[in-house]
Amino acid sequence: MEQKDYKRTTVTAALPYANGGVHIGHLAGVYVPADIYVRYLRLKKQEVIFIGGSDEHGVPITIRARKEGITPQDVVDRYHAMIKKSFEDFGISFDIYSRTTSAVHHKLASDFFRKLYDDGKLVEETTQQYYDEEAHQFLADRYITGECPHCHNEGAYGDQCEKCGRDLSPTELINPKSTISGSAPVLKETKNWYLPLNEYQEWLKEWILEGHKEWRSNVYGQCKSWLDMDLQPRAMTRDLDWGIPVPVEGADGKVLYVWFDAPIGYISNTKELCDREPERWGSWEKWWKDEDTKLVHFIGKDNIVFHCIIFPVMMKAHGDYIMPDNVPANEFLNLENDKISTSRNWAVWLHEYLVEMPGKQDVLRYVLTANAPETKDNNFTWRDFQDRNNNELVAIYGNFVNRALQLTKKYWDGIVPACGELLDVDRRAIEEFKGVKDEVEQLLEQYKFREAQFAAMNLARIGNRYITECEPWKVWKTDPKRVETILYISLQLVANLAIAFEPFLPFSSKKLRGLINMESFDWNQLGQTDLLKAGHQLAEPELLFEKIEDSVIEAQLQKLEDTKKANEAAAYVAKPIKDTIDFSDFERLDIRVGHIKNCEKVKKAKKLLKFTLDDGSGEDRTIVSGIAAFYEPEELIGKDVLFIANLAPRKLMGIESQGMILSAENFDGNLSVTTILKEVKPGSQVC
Repeated sequence: MEQKDYKRTTVTAALPYANGGVHIGHLAGVYVPADIYVRYLRLKKQEVIFIGGSDEHGVPITIRARKEGITPQDVVDRYHAMIKKSFEDFGISFDIYSRTTSAVHHKLASDFFRKLYDDGKLVEETTQQYYDEEAHQFLADRYITGECPHCHNEGAYGDQCEKCGRDLSPTELINPKSTISGSAPVLKETKNWYLPLNEYQEWLKEWILEGHKEWRSNVYGQCKSWLDMDLQPRAMTRDLDWGIPVPVEGADGKVLYVWFDAPIGYISNTKELCDREPERWGSWEKWWKDEDTKLVHFIGKDNIVFHCIIFPVMMKAHGDYIMPDNVPANEFLNLENDKISTSRNWAVWLHEYLVEMPGKQDVLRYVLTANAPETKDNNFTWRDFQDRNNNELVAIYGNFVNRALQLTKKYWDGIVPACGELLDVDRRAIEEFKGVKDEVEQLLEQYKFREAQFAAMNLARIGNRYITECEPWKVWKTDPKRVETILYISLQLVANLAIAFEPFLPFSSKKLRGLINMESFDWNQLGQTDLLKAGHQLAEPELLFEKIEDSVIEAQLQKLEDTKKANEAAAYVAKPIKDTIDFSDFERLDIRVGHIKNCEKVKKAKKLLKFTLDDGSGEDRTIVSGIAAFYEPEELIGKDVLFIANLAPRKLMGIESQGMILSAENFDGNLSVTTILKEVKPGSQVC
């Protein structure tokens, strides 16, 4: 598709669901790339608006509220505030971050639906849906659980089985039950309004498949797979009491479907901002209805169908709105080779990271961009996080800046020297970094943020190589004037780095501008060789980045390990009870208390410990037990334990074992010896 010259750009970032915090998967998938793009456009002095906000309706919020015994509004108020602060602290530079419970949004979404209804663009249909007769309400898909017909998981939801990943409808579940009352629901007729996607299928094919072949392959491919099937009408209303009431007579107890309501939040948040600051932003309609406005949606791959098919059909049916020029959706980011899961707490939460890694927002931005899952899933590991910080930000970027500033302080008291005669090595360095601007710019325009950041880092690589080749510390002894030129060119590279990295690492760029006393700049200055004039005074040098020690990373890995163990414990189901025995069978076992006098490892046996017990008989008893993997011998000396006294002796590694020490096996396979709560004499029987 031929690229159009637009006057302005509307950028939206997926509305995070106000049911929890923001984690690194969200950042990598949506918010970091969106912020990079917007900061780049602002540097180019282009007219751009950046819209964000919380998605605050839908069933999961009502489920959480019910579990916690609070209102849905209490839930969204809590998480909206948390999410908004996290974004602010992390430097995601929204022009507005609002919410879908705002009065502005309720009115705009309601009016939007009403126009579609009045224009005959919606289809009214009566269907059978599950109804809870005890709770006296229709059940949303997530309020129904049952046995999955595919994998027979008994805890499948009415919309999806989280065990096998299959999409489901509630009527497919075997033995469905209501999560509200626990009773079996019944099918009951209900009326809803549907968006007839099938009527727009040919238009969608032409608009996307023919008109937007430049879209990312993962986005284009998912759209094609949907459009190769027959699209079906989709309900735009739900039988719920939390959401925006359907503005139609006879629709009592119904609200707008959250995926009808939420994307309209982009529009309502724009309106809220423009109504508040009309002198700056003008009318909200120019950002959504003017053909000279470029619309770009940043989303994750799970939202592609909503932003590329359903929302465009809504706007097409309305008739007044522009279509998105691009939807650069990212794939998923995994954590330590495992899928990020909020229910399992397998995530790096932004609000926790900001506390545990103070001042390191840019390190995470850098690593997430370097590992951006732009066209396929990618992986975040804490070791890679450490390596990229220490070996790239510290050893390449920070090292070059520090060398240039420290050398200038040493030889010219921190004043930018004049540029003298250029040698071939100087011209080569200048030519190399002049080309970086075009390369980074082209990649950003194509939404290739990972490659663009790598290209920006080339400025530091060029600078390090240049200083190393020129060796100003040696040249100073014979030709101080030559050192002036070396430092001048090095400092121009430093100033260029502040510009090139502003979209990617805004906190570091701000700090760097302070170090070189560079108050302002714009993108068009990137590549220039006179950004810092001769005689310009630099500030006192400081390190731009700091090394991250192993102990910091090990603490994060331990935190994840603790999470994994907690999940395993929560998921643990005790082994089935063995077959019933008679009391006489139990009486045959002689279980007694023994006092451990000594304990030692058995030579050449990794699993065995040799115990010397006081069993109350006046003679020591020897027992060999396979618990060496779980205890050090000295931990057990002096303990009172339970053992079977009348077990037939057997030899283990040449040692006669006279009984068995009783241990309990934990869910994770660890063994714990059984002890007693009160002091009891050795030899006492268990009865």
